[in-house]
Amino acid sequence: MLEIFFPDETVKRAWDIPYQDFYNKGYRTVLFDIDNTLVYPDAPATEECRAFLNRLKDMGYHILVISNNKGPRVETFAQDCGIGYVAKANKPLRSGYERAMKAAGSAPQTTLFVGDQLFTDVWGARRLGIYSILVEPMTTAEEIQIILKRQLEKPVLRAYQRSQAKAK
Repeated sequence: MLEIFFPDETVKRAWDIPYQDFYNKGYRTVLFDIDNTLVYPDAPATEECRAFLNRLKDMGYHILVISNNKGPRVETFAQDCGIGYVAKANKPLRSGYERAMKAAGSAPQTTLFVGDQLFTDVWGARRLGIYSILVEPMTTAEEIQIILKRQLEKPVLRAYQRSQAKAK
């Protein structure tokens, strides 16, 4: 039952994903959460982040951020990085992911989603059949509602880790 929240894989940082391998397998779009995935919560894009996203664009990926944040935060971040965006995505609902894929001209089987939360990012991506990659949050200094969600995520993460250990 908890499997609906399990990511397809986990990594420490978004930078650690073997994007070239995924590109070689036919993936062409990467959807990213922003806060605690690409930058610290509410932080602007860093030079490291912009360079990373530019490398992915140079590789041939279409890049978008998809966030539950309001328009100004998401739009400013995306414009600074030269990428597309979907604000107020209402993750884990399907509509935000569908809008992002439509903007990218992609389908679930050619799209990756990278985010730091199980109950919004991963679950929403899985509901559409998008390959989901969970990253470790960049910081634990978060808003209270996120802190509470993280507590609820802990048993699910333990179950995921046990399932991965059994698979090996």
